[in-house]
Amino acid sequence: MATIAETGPDTRNLIARLWRNQEARSVIIQVVTLTVIFAALALIFRNVLINLEVVGKEFGFGFLFYPAGYDITFSPFIEYSSRSTHLRAAVVGILNTLLVAACGIVLATVMGFIMGILRLSTNWLVNRIVYCFLEFTRNVPVLLHILFIHGLVVIHLPVPKKAVNFADTFFLTNRGFFIPQPVWEPGAWVVLAAFVISIAFVFFFRRWAKKFQDETGRAYPVFWISTGVIVVMTVAAFLSTGMPLSWGIPELKGFNFRGGLAIKPEFIALWLALSYYTSCFIAEIVRSGILAVSHGQTEAAYALGLRPNRTLQLIIIPQALRVIVPPLTSQYLNLTKNSSLAIAIGYMDIVATIGGITLMQTGKEMETMIIVLLAYLMISLLISGFMNWYNKKLALVER
Repeated sequence: MATIAETGPDTRNLIARLWRNQEARSVIIQVVTLTVIFAALALIFRNVLINLEVVGKEFGFGFLFYPAGYDITFSPFIEYSSRSTHLRAAVVGILNTLLVAACGIVLATVMGFIMGILRLSTNWLVNRIVYCFLEFTRNVPVLLHILFIHGLVVIHLPVPKKAVNFADTFFLTNRGFFIPQPVWEPGAWVVLAAFVISIAFVFFFRRWAKKFQDETGRAYPVFWISTGVIVVMTVAAFLSTGMPLSWGIPELKGFNFRGGLAIKPEFIALWLALSYYTSCFIAEIVRSGILAVSHGQTEAAYALGLRPNRTLQLIIIPQALRVIVPPLTSQYLNLTKNSSLAIAIGYMDIVATIGGITLMQTGKEMETMIIVLLAYLMISLLISGFMNWYNKKLALVER
C-alpha cells in the first residue's frame, strides 16, 4: 500500500504535466480521436458482415473478374465489349468521368474568366447581358441544364442522313459529332518522344528565363520561343519519320456513320451543361478577385504607359489569382461531383457502370458503392492536391 501511495501522486503529476504541455496534449487528442474513429469503423464493418451473412451474402470483390454482359456505347480510351469484365467496365466508367471532368474544368475556367472580366466592363449592355445570364443559370438546378442541353442536341440536330457536313470530314448529327480519328503508324513514337522532349525543354527554359529576368531585368519572349521549339521539333520529327499518321474519316453507312471518332450527344450535353453552369460561379469569383486588387495598382500601371489589356494581364490578374484560386478549387470539385448526374441522360460514367448496371446484376451493393466512393475521393484529392500546390506557388514569399 505504501508503494501505491508513493507512486500514485507521481503518476498523476506526470499525466498532468503531459496534459499541460501543448505539444503532448495535441498528440494525445489525435491518438484518442483516431482510436475512436477506427473503433467506430470496425464496429460498422462488423455489423455489415453480420447483416450480409444473415441475408446469405458474402463480402468480396471477386465479381469484378466476371463478364459484365452489358455494352458501353462510349469508350474512347480502351476497348470494351459485353464480354469484358466488370473491372474493365469500372475502368471505362472512371476514364469517362475523368474525361468529362477535365474537359469541363478547362471550358468552365475559360468561360468563367471571360464572363468575370465582362461583368466589370464599362459597356452597360455587355455588363447587363452577362449579369442576366449568370443570375438565370446559377438559380436553376444543374440537372435541368443537363436535360435541357441534351434535349436540344437529340431533338433539334438532324438525323445522320441529313447531317451538318463540314468539308465531308466533320459531321454533326443527333447521334453525335463525328470527326476524323488519328491512326498512328510505326515510327510515331519518335514524334511523341520529340514532343515530350520539347515540353521538358520549355519547362526548364521558362524557369531559366524567369531567373535571368530577376537578375538582369532583361525579358525573353518566352511564349514565342516555347511555341517555336514545340512546333519545330515536333514537325521536324514528323517529317523525318515519313509522316507516320493517317486519318480514319467517318462515312455514312446505312442509318449511321462508321469509322472516325464519334463524340456522343450524352457527352456533349453533359460537358456543355456542367461547363457553363460552373463557369457562372467562377465568373463571380474572378470578379471579386479583380475587385480585391487595389485600384492604385491600375492607376500606377496607366501612369507607366501600360494599356488596359496589358495592365489586366500583367498587373491585375497575377495579384487577383491569390484571391481567386482557393474558391476556384471548390468549383472544380463541384463540377467533378456533379458529373455523377450523367446517369440521367445515359452517359456511362462510374456511377452508371459499376454503381448502376454492375450493382443491379451482381447485387453487390456495399462493394460497388465502396468503389464509386473511393473513385470520387481519389479524383477529388488529386484536384485538391494540384490546386493547393498551385495556390502555394502563387503565395507571396516573405523575406
